[in-house]
Amino acid sequence: MGFPKGRRFVAAVVAALICVGLVGVVVYRVLAPAEVVTPATAALPPVADPEPKVVARLPVAPLIVEGRFRVYAATRQVYADSPVDGRSRNTPYWSYRRWPAQVSGVVANGTTVLSRWSDGKLVALDALTGEVAWQADGPEPAEGWTSRRTGADAVWDPPGLLAARDAAGGTVVVVSGAERLNAFAVADGRELWTVEVDGSCRSDVGTTSAGQFVAVDRCAEPVVEFRDLATGEPADRWQPPGATAELGATLVGCAAVRTNCRGLRTTGADGDATRGWLVGGRAPRPAPALDPVGAELDGERVVTVTDHGAVARSVRTGEELWRRGDLPTGTRILAVQPGRVHLLTPMRGLITLDPSTGAEHSRFALAAGRDGVGWAPGRAYAQDGYLAVERLKEPVAPDADDSRYFLTPEAVVLAAT
Repeated sequence: MGFPKGRRFVAAVVAALICVGLVGVVVYRVLAPAEVVTPATAALPPVADPEPKVVARLPVAPLIVEGRFRVYAATRQVYADSPVDGRSRNTPYWSYRRWPAQVSGVVANGTTVLSRWSDGKLVALDALTGEVAWQADGPEPAEGWTSRRTGADAVWDPPGLLAARDAAGGTVVVVSGAERLNAFAVADGRELWTVEVDGSCRSDVGTTSAGQFVAVDRCAEPVVEFRDLATGEPADRWQPPGATAELGATLVGCAAVRTNCRGLRTTGADGDATRGWLVGGRAPRPAPALDPVGAELDGERVVTVTDHGAVARSVRTGEELWRRGDLPTGTRILAVQPGRVHLLTPMRGLITLDPSTGAEHSRFALAAGRDGVGWAPGRAYAQDGYLAVERLKEPVAPDADDSRYFLTPEAVVLAAT
């Protein structure tokens, strides 16, 4: 006989609602926010000590952590592999994924890997195990994943993310957004301070060796702003002579990228000339040896390279300390790290000098396999005695897609120096 017409209609509606509910459950399970931690299961890898040479050709840019791991970033993943001198990218030693948030930037401080995400979440990972050490809520970045295929922008110079040592020796991570700065203790994620800012007219610069956070503030009169890294309190608002609305600043002499730095170079002031300064005291002090664009600072020595060779001078007096005239014309400084200055020759040779004496640490061709030397350097990174550099196709086409922009799918070369 079947059900009466009215009951059949009600049954059909109920069945449809059940189906919709089941579909909703499935969609939620697939699309709901998720966090996937895949911790390390293998033994802790040893610190590598390879001979100076090219050790790897990689598709993505690595962070070198503790001389044991290479840490990488992808759109929704942070992961590590080992050994640090492995010839290619290996199966992840550990991995951390989030969805649907995207990675904005990653930095390493000791054995802590700090990742910032598009929803404002700051996630600290133990580099030795890959496990989550802590999480905190910071300001959301303007965008999520913005890096090209190698991920170099996210790991070698992440926007709005800095981890550094304060004046008392503690480590602090500073996260900047459109309306505020937040600082957290690297050890446990405690919020240390928050400051309201106008991100539309200011830009982060980095941190000094004296434990100060540096930014350029153009919201009123253009100034370089220094804040105490531990408290967020203003330490100085300094205006170089002749500063204009185009005032810019770059830190040099850093322990790592833009962190714990001893020198500063300004532009957009004093007739648009570049000017070098020592930082760390109450106010920056002139350091004319740092004036030339490309001059690098290591300790008390400024190293510059011209067509006549490399020369080191005292940052305080300008006195010449050593000179090398045996470099090919066209050699340039590619990257620096404490105790090492990395030079790139026109034929893509890598020469690493000791900035205190000018003596060579190493010299070899920065070539991998049969890729040759017909490439232009992109972003470069130096840490723990290693150097990594993106290789770009010549002529460089910044607006081209990645297949045209990069030399090969494995565009990053990693060398032990």
